[in-house]
Amino acid sequence: MAHRTARDSYHSLVERLNRFPQGAPPSELLFRILKILFSEREAGLVASLPIKPFTAAKAARAWKMPLGEARDVLDSLAGRGILIDGEHEGTTRYSLPPPMAGFFEFSMMRVRGDIDQKLLARLFYRYLNVEEDFIKALFVNGETQLGRVFVDEGALPEDKSLHVLDYERASEVVKTARHRAVGVCYCRHKMEHAAEACDAPMDICLTFGNVADSLSRHGVARAIDVAEGLDLLQQARDRRLVQFGENVRRNVAFICNCCGCCCEALIGIKRFGSVYPIHTNFLPRLDAASCTGCGQCVDVCPVQALSLVSSGDPKRPRRRVARLDERVCLGCGVCIGVCDRRSLTLEARTGRVLTPVNTVHRTVVMAIERGTLAHLVFDNRVQWNHRAMAAVLGVILKLPPLKQALASRQLKSRYLERLIERVRV
Repeated sequence: MAHRTARDSYHSLVERLNRFPQGAPPSELLFRILKILFSEREAGLVASLPIKPFTAAKAARAWKMPLGEARDVLDSLAGRGILIDGEHEGTTRYSLPPPMAGFFEFSMMRVRGDIDQKLLARLFYRYLNVEEDFIKALFVNGETQLGRVFVDEGALPEDKSLHVLDYERASEVVKTARHRAVGVCYCRHKMEHAAEACDAPMDICLTFGNVADSLSRHGVARAIDVAEGLDLLQQARDRRLVQFGENVRRNVAFICNCCGCCCEALIGIKRFGSVYPIHTNFLPRLDAASCTGCGQCVDVCPVQALSLVSSGDPKRPRRRVARLDERVCLGCGVCIGVCDRRSLTLEARTGRVLTPVNTVHRTVVMAIERGTLAHLVFDNRVQWNHRAMAAVLGVILKLPPLKQALASRQLKSRYLERLIERVRV
């Protein structure tokens, strides 16, 4: 009976995690991971937490326990990077981040002795790099993705750099964030335990805002200033790493500095080919006449978007030139700096990528595309307030008609239909 109770707690936690637009497909490996990160009691408690941020008082009511005991549990979870906590209007609020980018990564962002990180890393590797369900759910399903690529600002010609918007610049995220922190790269730390890691820097995973504040206060990451943040961005560019951050315009929570051999997102692109856009608004253009076919750009491309092919020159049958697969290209600009002949330049794409305004906007659109909008609106763990509901509906009412129809169909709400019709009129 006790075994079944424990199993039920972890099953309930998995169901709770999959109320996020980006969840965690059930798997025996997932249950083993969760048993390392959560005790049986914690799994049952976290399973009853709401999707939106909540206070200790709301958790205490949901858990039917004294406020002080609830706060102790919440603070313990925040101390291990499972919850994110922060002050809002004088009150501490907590939130459960999704597995990715969230507590999966936070569990490996520092070296710790309270859990078996070597075993955890091997389980992560098998769950994320061997099994395909998680990566497909995270990066293939739906048009709107969790993350996006930032263009290498140094790779842009001076006249093109004027057209880069502030939210497209990783440097602007560093400069404008209220808090900044750096931690160990989850991907390379995991691959190190699996004996698969490259030699790229480890202490280079950046977080910002409330996430950085919470992680640095609890020792999961280290607080840094603007100068160090910019220096870390430059170190990453010098090592030909891709800057991959949260897919929002405002209040970006993270920027990872990714390599093609360890990063789940980049591995996913190579495994599944063309995916919905996480790329920048730029694309490399090749001057085939000056290309020598040296292959340096091919070697550094993190998603194998470049290859060497025959030039088709009958006078030089052995001559090869680089060829770009635009469907896969990230537009990161990593290839630009290694081309000695300057045969590659970055040009603006014909159609701009639409980046969600903020986390609420992105989450709502992702939920609509993945058929989980009802989880956001009808969260029966703790009732949403009018402000939260207004935020969700505000996003829906600004969407194109097709996505509004999808939202209305998922909610089956006459009230929502009337709101949408009123806006169209």
